[in-house]
Amino acid sequence: MENMSLVPLELPQKLVDGEGGSYYAWNDTVFPFLGAGQVSGGLLIMKPGGFAIPHYADCSKIGYVVQGTDGAAGMIYPESTEEKVVKLKKGDAIVVPSGTVSWWFNAGHDELKIIFLGETQNATIPGTFTYGLLAGAIGILKGFSSETISKAYDISNEQANKLVNTQKEALMFKLVDEGITMPKPSSNTQHLTFEFDKNAPNVHVEKGGYINFLTGEKHSPLEGIKLSGKLLKLEPNATLGPTYYAKDSGIELTYVIKGSGSVRVVGLNGQVVLDTKLEAGQLFVVPKFHVAAIDADNEGIECFSIVTTSKPILAHVAGKMSPWKALSPQVLQVSLNVSSEFSELFMDKIHTTTIIMPPN
Repeated sequence: MENMSLVPLELPQKLVDGEGGSYYAWNDTVFPFLGAGQVSGGLLIMKPGGFAIPHYADCSKIGYVVQGTDGAAGMIYPESTEEKVVKLKKGDAIVVPSGTVSWWFNAGHDELKIIFLGETQNATIPGTFTYGLLAGAIGILKGFSSETISKAYDISNEQANKLVNTQKEALMFKLVDEGITMPKPSSNTQHLTFEFDKNAPNVHVEKGGYINFLTGEKHSPLEGIKLSGKLLKLEPNATLGPTYYAKDSGIELTYVIKGSGSVRVVGLNGQVVLDTKLEAGQLFVVPKFHVAAIDADNEGIECFSIVTTSKPILAHVAGKMSPWKALSPQVLQVSLNVSSEFSELFMDKIHTTTIIMPPN
């Protein structure tokens, strides 16, 4: 894991591309660290009228709506027989636990774009989201005989053949039957999505930016899942960090939503393991206990991340919340091997800086 690249070596694989939209996947083929880190990502881009066939996955993930105003998702959670239809719009996050059956639909007039990031600890292939489709050309029912299907559903062999083979699309297609009205959002489902804009950020610095964590304490669908989300927004030329996840540390997988900047990641031995420019659409990883700093360019930068821990505790290496502030002056002075005057100057600066620094 030490010598693996923390950014993809290739573009994500396009698994689906049609009139309904496209689905791109990062896996350990294009991004070897994902397998070792047991995390993965996928990007769903649905055209107006696009529909994704009901399916389930072998891992838990969080979807963040990057673009779109009128999306919908149907969710049937494990051990439930009730379908919950949820409205989706830009800025919403939705948790999809392992084994949950879901379908997705774009009822809007513009593209619906959702980034999915998740853990693959118990997945069939670590570093890869693997799906089971209930219908379609590669649906799970295709593997069973007509006799088994007819007995399971109490239908004739002819009806079993129609059930399994009528739908020719594999995963996603465009709805063209104007006589079909898709389900509207169910009542009392607002709790199934997390609106970052309506929840106070954990950290907010004027003219610098903010950090907003998505955890089980804020959002009940995440309870019992060792996963959390994070939305980071840096204003133009602001800086985040250096920071790392303390205590129950986790791997952080990040997708750049918009803007540009740069990231540097340093390992436990002080070695630089990643130093690269960032732009919209890029994915990168910060391993456990590694320290990272992000600088925004002139247009600022916005990122969505998942962390493989249910209680992310962000430790500051700089600023008034860092260990430097808590250290006694003598320990600080001898540790850095500096004069008492420099030690005092450093402590004064520590008291006036924070985790996010606005531009000078």
